[in-house]
Formats: sequence, C-alpha cells, structure tokens
Amino acid sequence: MKHIFFDLDHTLWDFEKNSETALIILYEELKLSSHLPSFRRFHTQYKKVNAQLWHLYGTGKLTKEALRTQRFSQTFEKFDFTDNHLAERMAERYLEVSPYQTNLFPNAISLLEELKQKGYQLHIITNGFKEVQHIKLSESKLTDFFDVILCSEEVGKNKPAKEVFQEALSRASAKSGESLMVGDNYLADIIGAERSGIKGILFDPHSNHNEGTHEWIIKDLSEVTGMIPWIKKTN
Repeated sequence: MKHIFFDLDHTLWDFEKNSETALIILYEELKLSSHLPSFRRFHTQYKKVNAQLWHLYGTGKLTKEALRTQRFSQTFEKFDFTDNHLAERMAERYLEVSPYQTNLFPNAISLLEELKQKGYQLHIITNGFKEVQHIKLSESKLTDFFDVILCSEEVGKNKPAKEVFQEALSRASAKSGESLMVGDNYLADIIGAERSGIKGILFDPHSNHNEGTHEWIIKDLSEVTGMIPWIKKTN
C-alpha cells in the first residue's frame, strides 16, 4: 500500500459544522429573521433541500450553477417566501463565507501527519466545486499533506464514475492494487473506488450505516492506520 486517497467534505473537513456556522453568519447578515420563523427551522429545511439537489447534481441532472441558487430559493419556498434576488445574494455570500470555516473531524491532522511519516503518498478526490475546495484545504492547513488534489468536475463526471478514479490514479502515478480510498459516502467513495480496484475504508462517524454494510468501516479517523495492515493481507 503506497497511496491513500481521501474524500474531503464529510471525511476530513466537517461540512455540516462549517456549513451551519456560515449559514448562521448569513442569516444575521441578510436579516432573514424578517422573512423566516427561526434559524433552526430554516436550517432543517435547508439541509433536506440541499441533500436532494446534491443528489441530482451527482447524477448529472442538475448544474452546479442551478444547485447553488436553488438550494436557497427552494428552502425559502418551504416557508411561502419568494425572493430570487435574495436567494442569489445568499448563494454568492455562502460561497464566500463557508470555505473559510476550518472545523475538521477529530484526529484528521494527526492521522495525516502519521501517514506522511510512514511514507504514504496522500491525495484528495472530491466532488466539491474546484474554486472552493482549494480554499477549504488552504484555510484548514491541509494542502501540503496532499500530492494530487482532484475535483471531479475536472473530469466532467462525479464519483462514483470510474473515470474519476482512473484519472486520480493516473495523476498520482499509482496502481489500484497499491491504493486505498477513505470516504464517508458508500456509493460515491467506496463502491466507486472498488469498481476501479481500489480498496475502500468507509468513514461513518454518526453510525448511519447498518453493521455489515462494508468490510472496512470506521467511526474515528484514528482507526485508519491500524486497519491498513489487515487490508494489505486481502490484496
């Protein structure tokens, strides 16, 4: 095992916590309390709408431009409120504010330091938008850990498309049998990687998956290092 590929959002970078922090800032800045009942109710609806739209984006049924605005306009509509200008402004500000939040999952930095010390080459494969993913990595002091940072939109397809993983292997000059993928999304990260011959570790900190969903599953990033020798034996 020489190469370890990581997903970014929901795996190293705590997307939920960082997104909520950014939305709290925008809720106050744009005075949304004048139109919506509470931040809590807004945030609950937003997460549902955002998840649905990201699914559409991931399957190629929605453009990133549409996703960025519609996640706010559609959330507003849940409260019988329509303001396309405000939705566009919020979409713009969200992209300006959220990437600068720096909450990481516990043990993210210590894991990356340990893996680098052991001589592994580390890489990122993300479905996130290129212009914001590099900001997240830089602001969170993660960039220097990684040799290859691949945003799937550079390939023209999203994980779990085989082409994304093949491009990542090519850029890293890595063979699938000597590579490992760590990610939180079972379909996009794990199934996608294993279709390309890359073993996958499923990161499931909130126990969203049933026992037995995947052979290699962890709840804390600190478990990755101890699992690698066992995965090597299966190759």
